[in-house]
Amino acid sequence: MRHRSAQCKPLAGPTSVLWTGMLPRRIVTFMAPSLAIIGAGMGGLTLAAALHQRGIDAQIYEQAPRFVRLGAGIQMSPNAMRVLRGIGLEPRIRATAFQPHSWTNRDWDTGKLTNELPLGADAEAKYGAPYLLMHRGDLHEALASRVPRERIALDKKLIDLDWRQERDHGGVTLRFADGTSARADAVVAADGIHSRARELWLGAEQANFTGRVAYRTTFPAALLDGAEIDQCCKWWGPDRHIVIYYVTANRDEIYFVTSVPEPEFAVESWSATGDLEKLRAAFAGFHEQVRRVVNACPRMHKWAIVDRDPLPRWRDGATVLLGDAAHPMTQYMAQGAATAMEDAVVLSRCIEAAPGDMAAAFARFEAARRERTARIQGTSSQNTFMRQPTDPSWVYGYDAWTEPLPESADVQRLDPAGKRIRPFAR
Repeated sequence: MRHRSAQCKPLAGPTSVLWTGMLPRRIVTFMAPSLAIIGAGMGGLTLAAALHQRGIDAQIYEQAPRFVRLGAGIQMSPNAMRVLRGIGLEPRIRATAFQPHSWTNRDWDTGKLTNELPLGADAEAKYGAPYLLMHRGDLHEALASRVPRERIALDKKLIDLDWRQERDHGGVTLRFADGTSARADAVVAADGIHSRARELWLGAEQANFTGRVAYRTTFPAALLDGAEIDQCCKWWGPDRHIVIYYVTANRDEIYFVTSVPEPEFAVESWSATGDLEKLRAAFAGFHEQVRRVVNACPRMHKWAIVDRDPLPRWRDGATVLLGDAAHPMTQYMAQGAATAMEDAVVLSRCIEAAPGDMAAAFARFEAARRERTARIQGTSSQNTFMRQPTDPSWVYGYDAWTEPLPESADVQRLDPAGKRIRPFAR
């Protein structure tokens, strides 16, 4: 007697076993596709961590020979903190980061308050997660701790990707500057605004230089000799601004970042050093609190502020872009890392929902994220966010773990040419 077929969901993990429900019984094994992540920044590490806790392994390839603690602060708004909570890092972050009671916005010279956003307990009650300020290096170290060490390959600078010619056979070949290569069934390019993967896909492109530079640094608060500053403040000038805040729970380290017109400077580097006298001259007319901070600063870095035009799409077959590689944005909303981390969680959910079909997962991910990231990109580029009373609920209220995903559809299993992409069955 024949039995009706039973529809079974493949098990999560490296190998999924499906019973067909027919007699005689036979086992069909699906090997979960191998996944390569290019870049061990906030987005790449978050994706690897989120997948790892779902039992899905991915291999990260990072071009840096080692991780370096850069002198930079970072804001973890409630939408970012929900990501960190979901991968088990909230207690660690809370222990070291600073939780301000508010975010103040002031006129550059008089210090007049133009807007104050309550944070602290108020924000936590409203959004269900805290707003924390911290050192970028502390966040990166925390994220790296959630990824098995053997899953991060350092000193792997990508020079070439071969996925179009091999699409029919499945898989992508990655080639690195050290002469080595690797293969994976699918690739996530989380390699930032200078994404080599995006360049290989779309060709070389010129970044949009804004004609502005950012000076940034962290330094010991003791250098202020006890002078009081706002816990987190953006000082708005006619053609420039500076953001200043603490980055440690005990307030012993301060961070600032600026936006200053300097059209002759066009270096996209996080390691270029800046001229202290030039910095101080740029803010000579600002309020005493600002002058006190820039005068106490012993050294800082400088980079040109750039963005790039929105991309028509983020994916091509078995390759997808994530974070700044897909939607680079200015720092004016402090959402660059947050949106990359959101991307990572949403992509991990899409992969878990379609473990044997990365192309379908990538299509669903792009559909889920494009509208939100485009809105944040556009708002950030205007550099008006929070200058006046603002309701940031649309930004901070987002939860990447529970946000509804678009329904899967047959069209999401088609490549850009309209050809159906086969699942990665073995």
